[in-house]
Amino acid sequence: MIPEARLEQTEEGLVPQGDGWYVLNARDAQWWYTDGRPAFCNLEGRAVFDQLGFNMSVLWPGQPLSQYHWEADQEGFFVVAGEALLIVEEQERPLKQWDYFHCPKRCNHVLIGAGDGPCVLIAVGARIDSVDNPDWGGYPVSEAAARHGASVEEETSVPDEAYAPWVKRTPMRYRDGWLP
Repeated sequence: MIPEARLEQTEEGLVPQGDGWYVLNARDAQWWYTDGRPAFCNLEGRAVFDQLGFNMSVLWPGQPLSQYHWEADQEGFFVVAGEALLIVEEQERPLKQWDYFHCPKRCNHVLIGAGDGPCVLIAVGARIDSVDNPDWGGYPVSEAAARHGASVEEETSVPDEAYAPWVKRTPMRYRDGWLP
């Protein structure tokens, strides 16, 4: 039998511990946030899932989810509420509630909050070739993404270099109004 993982109560919310199964409400989970960055819900806790990554973010208009990048594994993005702008292979596509973006491996992309209010976005990604792999992905320079503050100035595959100009998020509790 697979045991149930313990949910540790911290000042910033519940954090799953270990590899077992669990049920966690997003409003009770630990979030990561700082002004000017999307709110990120940490549903994995301290145990990074080794096969499938799953997370939720809340983006406000004009906020990029990440730097423009590609990964060695496929990803998927589902807009649960609000609107987003997808930049994929230098093309801009608007996304609205219930739109799903399938992102094949090695596909350059970034999502940016759009519309009049928050965008709730579910992101999933395989972790076959990206965990502990120096060829996990990279951050190419993108003119389209740069217009939205979501491109590196110089190509890199090092996340710390790509995100050096961005303010780091800190753990905190869920704030009313982030989720519908």
